[in-house]
Parts: sequence; structure tokens; C-alpha cells
Amino acid sequence: MPAETRNATLSPSLVGKQSDSLREAFGKALSDLADSDEKIVVLDSDVAGGTGAHHFRTRHPDRFIQCGIAEQNMVGVASGIAHRGLKPFATTFAVFMLRALEQIRLSVAYSNMNVKLVASHPGLDVGPDGASAQCLEDLACMRAIPGMVVLSPCDALEVAAATKALASYEGPAYMRTGRSPCPNLFDAEPDFVIGKGRIIRKGKDVTLIGCGVMTYRALAAAEMLEENGIKAGVVHMPTIKPIDRALLEELASETSLVVTCEDHNVTGGLGSAVAEVLSESACVPQRRIGVNEVIGTSGEPDELAKLYGLDTESLYQNVYRMVREVQNEAT
Repeated sequence: MPAETRNATLSPSLVGKQSDSLREAFGKALSDLADSDEKIVVLDSDVAGGTGAHHFRTRHPDRFIQCGIAEQNMVGVASGIAHRGLKPFATTFAVFMLRALEQIRLSVAYSNMNVKLVASHPGLDVGPDGASAQCLEDLACMRAIPGMVVLSPCDALEVAAATKALASYEGPAYMRTGRSPCPNLFDAEPDFVIGKGRIIRKGKDVTLIGCGVMTYRALAAAEMLEENGIKAGVVHMPTIKPIDRALLEELASETSLVVTCEDHNVTGGLGSAVAEVLSESACVPQRRIGVNEVIGTSGEPDELAKLYGLDTESLYQNVYRMVREVQNEAT
């Protein structure tokens, strides 16, 4: 089924071509940008091999600052560099970025510094590193900080586009990348506008709203739902904050149920952001799919997605049940 699009080229079907991991795509894109933008600086907390920042370190060693395992200091240094008019990108794993929340709040957000925080290894994608490294709270934490833009792109091509958008954006921002290789949703690098979502396909029975790795799974689940008589739409929401309010209000008038899908705790992330809009402006049922208020465990990412109900088959089964429940209530 052809996919609808807003300023993007989308695959007409789920080809599932493997691509770079999101972290590698970020590192390569930022290195390319730095060839022509001498203001870009990267700060690392001794994990450049795990964030994709090693590409920048190799090509632009004079603008790569190794801060060691001292994330609070890294964010403070980034703020000082931004104060001098440069464009610092501070990189580490998502769970370690949270160690610097005080500095992010005061040195970056309160001071309105042009600092970009880019975190790899979010959510269950961390896999066998286990519960202590699985950051399921970062979107909630960053959304709560005034003035912070929060992004979660879905594939390597969109990460490259989002990295370019961040380099041009003036102000604090946080972006999730990812550890594992993932399928491309897009055929080519899309236009990326901070604050805008994308309609991939429309459906009157239910609309699945995803971010990050969950958008691809949501699209696969929607195709399964379509085969079983449920007209399912899919929206990709790469900007969690500021959320695309106009798009959500439009969807609410055209669908019978909204279901959010995220590799994150159900509290405070994409589902909460969507609920805040719908509760104020539209009367449409909403359900949230994510990790339900638990700390994770060790396992391969695909195994964990299945364990916590975030794989495609689980999405299909849960959304099918949710749609039928809403339809029964309506009759």
C-alpha cells in the first residue's frame, strides 16, 4: 500500500533493508557537517566507540574533546564552549547522560546555551548490558526541562537529517540514537523539520503513533491489522517536544482510537506528550504501549522487545484487542 508522506520519501512497503545503527549514522553525519562548519565541536565521556563519535575523532581530532567518565563536567564544558559561540555536541550513553541532569538543567537550559546532547543506547536496545544500562526514562526527564527540544528519529537516514537540523537549530536539544542496526523506513534522506510529525498512512479504525525504532514495528503491525479487517494508520513522531499539536488534532478528528508506541517507560514519554494534547483539544480514546513501570533485564534487543510486548507481533495482538474493545464500547 502506498505510504502517505509529509516532506519525505517513504518506502511503499516494508523492505526491511538493514542499515547503519543510528549511532553510526549520527557520527558519520556530524563528521560530514564539520567539514564545512568549523564551529562544530564534539565532547565525549570515554565512549566514542559506542556513540559513533569515533568518526568525528578520526576526521576532526582538533575539535574532539575527551572528558573522560565525567558526564557532569562534560556538560559544563559544553556550556562554556557554547558561550563562546561554538556548536558543541555532547555525547554519551543515555543512562549516563542522566548523571548530568543538574548541569543540563542549569548550565544548558537555564542559561539557554546552544548545546546538543546526543545519547546512544536508549531503551531496551541496550540489550545484554542489562537493567542498569537500559535507559527507559530519558524522554520523560528531558521533556520536563524547560526549553529543551527532544528528538527520537527512526532510522539511519532520518538520524542524518535530524543531525543537520540540530546543527542549524539555536538552543538546547536532546536526541536519541540507537545501538543496533535497524531497518530503513525511508528510501532516501528525508527533510527534517523540528516539531513536525509525518503521516505514513491513514486509518479510520486506529492510528498508531511511533518514535524511534518503534515506528517501523508499528508500520509492520498496521499492515497485519489491515489484513485482518482493521484500517490502521501510522504516524511517525520524531519530535517528542515540541510535539506536533496540529497534526494530533487533525488525526483525532479522523480516527476512532490513538495508540502510542515507544521503547520507553509509558510514563512521561511519547504517550504522555500525546495524551496532554488530546486531553485538552480532542475527544478520542488513547492507549499507550511501552515498558510498564518496570526496570529492564538482560537479553538481546529483539528478545527484550518480545518480553515487554514491543515487538511487531505483540503490537498487532494488543492493538487488535484495543480496537475491538473500543468498537464494542461504542455499540
